[in-house]
Amino acid sequence: MMTKLFAALSALFFVAAGPLLAQDDTGYGKQKVVYHINYDGGEDDRAYRGAMRNIQNHINAVGADNLEVRVVLHGNGLGLLMSAKADEKLQTQVGGLKGQNVSFNVCNNTLKGRKISYSDDLYDVWEEDIVPSGVAELSKLQQMGFTYIKP
Repeated sequence: MMTKLFAALSALFFVAAGPLLAQDDTGYGKQKVVYHINYDGGEDDRAYRGAMRNIQNHINAVGADNLEVRVVLHGNGLGLLMSAKADEKLQTQVGGLKGQNVSFNVCNNTLKGRKISYSDDLYDVWEEDIVPSGVAELSKLQQMGFTYIKP
């Protein structure tokens, strides 16, 4: 009787405490997020640099080992990687994020529609970074449990 009671109480504890046990010393636990960028960065690309800072701040708070980050770019958002071709500050930010396992996914519909070459016109984009549709990718990632963030 006592063994069954102990087992029941133990099970209840682990069910109730499960979310707390999954967290680490930051208090955030593991996270999967997708950042959605489809806007123009402005005359001096301030908005793009601000988005990159948001992502870095997120990594700093949660820890790179506890965070899976995807950045989905479509429409005017491709301007971030176009600007980075000539902007060393953006290159440093994008490269630094990629070095922390942040994935940048580029919309093929935008590439085709705007006649943009990922290898010639965008900074540090490879064939495996191209997704068929930016908006479809956002939906897919949300269905996979990624939290949507629009900086």
